[in-house]
Amino acid sequence: FINSQEGLPIYSDYLTDNYYLLHPSMAGVANCNKLRLTSRKQWLGQSESPNLQTLSYNASIGDSNSGVGAIVFNDKNGYHSQTGAYLTYAHHLLFSRNRIDLNMLSFGISAGMMQYKLDESSFLFDGFDPLITGNNQSATNFNLDFGFSYHYLDFYAHVTFKNFLKNKGLNTNELGIYAYDDSRTYLFSVGNVFGDYGSSWSYEPSVLLVFKQSTRESFLDLNVKAFRSTDFGKVWGGLSYRRSFRGISPLNDGDITTQPLQYITPLVGVDFENFVLAYTYSYQSNSIVFDNGGYHQLTLGINLGCKKQKYDCNCPSIN
Repeated sequence: FINSQEGLPIYSDYLTDNYYLLHPSMAGVANCNKLRLTSRKQWLGQSESPNLQTLSYNASIGDSNSGVGAIVFNDKNGYHSQTGAYLTYAHHLLFSRNRIDLNMLSFGISAGMMQYKLDESSFLFDGFDPLITGNNQSATNFNLDFGFSYHYLDFYAHVTFKNFLKNKGLNTNELGIYAYDDSRTYLFSVGNVFGDYGSSWSYEPSVLLVFKQSTRESFLDLNVKAFRSTDFGKVWGGLSYRRSFRGISPLNDGDITTQPLQYITPLVGVDFENFVLAYTYSYQSNSIVFDNGGYHQLTLGINLGCKKQKYDCNCPSIN
C-alpha cells in the first residue's frame, strides 16, 4: 500500500527568507519577486536517505494588491517518494492611510497536485505476500491550502490550513486496511523584529506551532534571528529549536520512557545585492535515533523586479 504523505514537508527552510513555502498568503507580499531553490539531504553517506528539493516563485501582480506564486517539489525517503506542484493566489488589504506605516491583512489559497510512489520491486525475495504487489505503485492527490497573514509595523502573524480536502481511499489497500484519508495540518506562527529603523542591527524572535489533525501530532519551533546590514546587502544568522508534544516510548533498562522529537538547527545566510545564499544544519538531540546529525539544507535565491521599499519598518519579509 502507499504510505501516507502530507505534501510539502515542514522543515526549517521557511526561516531562510522563504515563508511562502508555508503560508500561501505570503505570495506577492514583498517589494521583490522571489525565486528560491532549496535542497535538503539527511544522513550523508547513507544510500536511499531522505532528500528534498523545492523550487518556488512568488510575485505581485503589477501595482495591484494581489500576488501569485508557484511551488514544485520532489521528496524521497527510501522506497517512498512524492512529487508535487502548487499554484497560489493571494490578496493584500491595506488598512493604513498610506504605504509608510505597514498595517496589512493578507489572504491566500494554493491548489496542489501530488503524486505518491512506492517501489516494491525488491520487497519479495521468495514466496507470496498478499500485501505486497512487487511493482511500482503510484497515486495522485489534489488538495487545497489556504491561510491568512497580518502585518503591523514590525509584528506579523500567520495562520494556515494545509491539505484541507480529504482524499478517501488514497492509502487503502485491497483488503481495506491502513486507511488514511485525512492529512489536514494547522500552522500558526507569530514574530516581531526589534531594532531601530535605519540601524545596521535587528533581531527577530518567532514561534511556529504545527498540529496534525488525524494523528494528533504537534510540534513547536522557537526561533531567533539576527540581521546585520552591510554595504553589499545583509548578513544574518539564527537558531531554531523544535520539540514535539508527543513522542515514542522506548524501553530504557526495562522502563518505558517517553522521547519527544527534538531538533536544534543553526542557520546562516547572506543577501548579496539581489542574491540570497543560506545554509541550515539540524542536530537531533534525542538519545535513541538512527543518527543525531547530518541534516543539511542549502537555499539559493534571487530577487527580481525589486521596487523601492514601501514601509518604515524592520520587516525583512516585506521590505
